[in-house]
Amino acid sequence: MEEFPDIRITGIDEKRPPRIRKEPYIDLFFELSHQPPADWCRAFNELLAQHPSKPKIVEKEGKYIEGWVRTPDEIIDFVELLKNTVTSCTEQYIERIMVAARQADNTDGSQPEEVGEQGRLNRIIASLEFDEVG
Repeated sequence: MEEFPDIRITGIDEKRPPRIRKEPYIDLFFELSHQPPADWCRAFNELLAQHPSKPKIVEKEGKYIEGWVRTPDEIIDFVELLKNTVTSCTEQYIERIMVAARQADNTDGSQPEEVGEQGRLNRIIASLEFDEVG
């Protein structure tokens, strides 16, 4: 499997710097280190769909996160939220790729191995040895 790039927020889009205007918000455009795949962008957008400013990545461009805040004081917390979401989205994306790869490698017809706590529980149960009734 090809290694997935470590996507990070690298800064503000220099072509669209934040400006104080008469509108009651400040538009922010953050640049990503790599352009993620469209399904990664969709997952990112879904994770933040309920956020009041609805930060998003335009799937076709994929290189920038667009969002807004009401005051400059909100920017630090907003960036932390975005960083955590980027990390979480990347982890989920890699896990989906690994599950798909395991399912593709599963040639013996058995059930694919589950991940997470349920997978851990299933592996523990499968490893138990019981006495035979004789």
